[in-house]
Amino acid sequence: MKKKILIRIGSLRHGGAEKVLVTFLKNLSPEKYEIDLLLNLYSGKYLKEVPSWINIYYLNKGEMITTNRIQDIPEKAFRVIYQSILKKFPKLLYRFILPNKTYDIEFAAIHGIADEILNSPIKSSKKIVWIHNDLSNIPEYTEMRLKTFFGFDKILVISSKINQLFLDIASTEEQKEKIVRIYNPIDVNEILELSKQPCELKKNSDVKTFVSIGTVFPQKGFDRLLRVHRRLLDEGYQHNVWIVGDGYDFPNIKKLFQVLKVEETAKLIGFKENPYPYFTQADYYILSSRYEGYPTVLFEAMVLAKPIIATDVSGVREMLNDGELGYIITNDEDDIYNGMKYFLENPEEAEKYTKIIQSKSLPFELSNAVESIEKHF
Repeated sequence: MKKKILIRIGSLRHGGAEKVLVTFLKNLSPEKYEIDLLLNLYSGKYLKEVPSWINIYYLNKGEMITTNRIQDIPEKAFRVIYQSILKKFPKLLYRFILPNKTYDIEFAAIHGIADEILNSPIKSSKKIVWIHNDLSNIPEYTEMRLKTFFGFDKILVISSKINQLFLDIASTEEQKEKIVRIYNPIDVNEILELSKQPCELKKNSDVKTFVSIGTVFPQKGFDRLLRVHRRLLDEGYQHNVWIVGDGYDFPNIKKLFQVLKVEETAKLIGFKENPYPYFTQADYYILSSRYEGYPTVLFEAMVLAKPIIATDVSGVREMLNDGELGYIITNDEDDIYNGMKYFLENPEEAEKYTKIIQSKSLPFELSNAVESIEKHF
């Protein structure tokens, strides 16, 4: 008999958690599961990758509204109010959106949907949450708030640091047993194939290029990456910076390009369905994030054998094997400067990372990662 599973996530827009979820779904068997995927917003590049046997439900449809233009306010307000009502009165959701369905498992694919799953009127279901971020860096996640996650039957965490965070606040052995360290599934073959596609940007062979890829949020630190870029240029270090991604902070970052006068040496490329050709064109990958959970993009950079500079945020030491597989810098703007300057002054040292990465068996494998999550179903 198939297990009936409800999976909830905000949308399937570009993002690490969204990509990982769809990769996971593509590797599940329709012979074993009957899956409903409920989106707050029916939107995103990964929608078309969801297997056809999975039923998709949604609360709202259309693109995410990230501005406060007058013409957008009514739609934006409607979405907020509508979702708030369904969150407060979940029986309405399960009666009208999910027509009187029952589930064996209800799964919050991101921490932001945790309350909705815990408040489900289906009391008999097993409840699971998948945590992709280091919540200790998010002010509203106080210790009391974090303890609410122990209402789940399983807490899947993607890094040792997040694992330790929950172990430290667990008050019983039963709570500790709920915490499960897993690897995010990465499709190595897909990345390698996609990286071979054409790229409209061609790097200057005489000038080193740093690429950074991610949703354009303040969390990613693209503002400090650009300020460091300007500082290095002023000191005579010729190089380029490419930022690939979109998000609500895009207009601010675009304005910063103009303020810093770096339009000639830096590119704000925007969202790309296939970002991997930009990896292959660039010389180095740089992670300038202020905080992360487990930045899967570093595994993607390793698949493509790129020398990495990364701020010392959650997951980085674990992924880069304490600096063996990439150059780890402290989480501040001055050290982003020092790291980029080190690679520019010592390109031979950067290349050593490429050789080490190529010689290693990378610590993720699609079937094993999927199996490690699936066993908790």
